[in-house]
Amino acid sequence: MSRVFSVHVAMLYLCCIGAVHADSSTHAFVLGSIEAEAGTTASGYLEVPRGVDQATRIPVSVIHGARPGPTLALVAGTHGYEYPPITALQRLRGSLDPARLSGTILMVHVANPPSFLGRTIYTSPVDGKNLNRVYPGKPDGTISERIAHTITTQVIERADYLVDMHGGDGNEILRPYIYMPVTGNGELDAKVRGMALAFGLDHIVIDPAQLADPAASVFTDQTGLSRGIPAITTETGQMGSNDDYWVDLARDGVMNLIRHLKMIDEKEIPNQGVVWLKDYEVIRAQATGVFQASVRDGYAVAEGTLLGELLDLFGEPIMDIRAPFAGVVNYVVGTPPVSEGEPLAMISKIAE
Repeated sequence: MSRVFSVHVAMLYLCCIGAVHADSSTHAFVLGSIEAEAGTTASGYLEVPRGVDQATRIPVSVIHGARPGPTLALVAGTHGYEYPPITALQRLRGSLDPARLSGTILMVHVANPPSFLGRTIYTSPVDGKNLNRVYPGKPDGTISERIAHTITTQVIERADYLVDMHGGDGNEILRPYIYMPVTGNGELDAKVRGMALAFGLDHIVIDPAQLADPAASVFTDQTGLSRGIPAITTETGQMGSNDDYWVDLARDGVMNLIRHLKMIDEKEIPNQGVVWLKDYEVIRAQATGVFQASVRDGYAVAEGTLLGELLDLFGEPIMDIRAPFAGVVNYVVGTPPVSEGEPLAMISKIAE
């Protein structure tokens, strides 16, 4: 999904809390009302009480290993129409053996239940807000803000590593890729790079991201980074498809990351032939209307290439949408309706 990082510095915060947040041990791991003994898996809900609007509950699982190790948080369903990561976590929950695991995996199966159940792209049908723009949330805010607060305080702040798992939303044709934040903190960035490579997708977007103010982190991954937690955002899937191809990309990525973190006794699979991307730009609609794409995800385009045409609701041309520079199409909107300000496409330059 499209994103633009806010730029704030949080080095003081990092110094205060340190880089390690949650030591897994052989004791029970308690998350809300869920309690997982060492070597077991437990599932349940994080309750988001009613506030200025309706209540909701977030389905989560705790896979608590038999041996000590890091805590890995996996967040799916931030945008409810992005199905493959949700299905990938469901399948992993059933296949991972906690008796073989070192450390703990926290799975947020559906971070945004109102969007998932309402089949909405980008925003919640309850408050109209994008969950991935309101972190770290507010305990007394609208439903999206209360969800963000719950995930921040009960999941992210208890993790040592964080993956925010996305895919092309219900309107997006997307070539799978990873956002790899580069914060300028050498130790943190080295861990983030290792995570990005281990996840195994062959396109990685280098994402300059100075550490945000922890109290205004905006994005899921920045909420982790601003607290000293290495974090990446992954994109697998497109156009609401839940095909096994997209699901397997997410599932296999998590499995190799678990190997990389030495949470299971298996050799990490090297990521060969990565295409490194940089300087991405999201092209947005300057008017409400109908978009007809002329390119597909993954296309290499020259500067000025026609990406598509924006029409009014009568079919009359409003403007051509062209590539601002030579690069690769990360995603393009593949369904006709667009509102002013919404993304139409994302283009990245190929990095040397």
